[in-house]
Amino acid sequence: MRMQLPFIKRNGSEFDVVILVVPQASSMLLTRNLLYTGMTRAKKLLIIIGSKNLIEFMINNYEIKKRNTGLKYKIIDTDE
Repeated sequence: MRMQLPFIKRNGSEFDVVILVVPQASSMLLTRNLLYTGMTRAKKLLIIIGSKNLIEFMINNYEIKKRNTGLKYKIIDTDE
């Protein structure tokens, strides 16, 4: 029997409780956009786990990086 996790691949979904873990990571990953996305998923309770300095860094990190997903090449490759 295959177990399905209800929170996987739920773009735009909201949940009653969200636990947002902010680990020490590359500054490229610690963006304001990511913090906002995590926060807006919580309907009733948001728990943020991470250092105050990292959270403040994310709030002030307005940089938007270009995402190199390779999607174009994956679509072309499957088309042939």
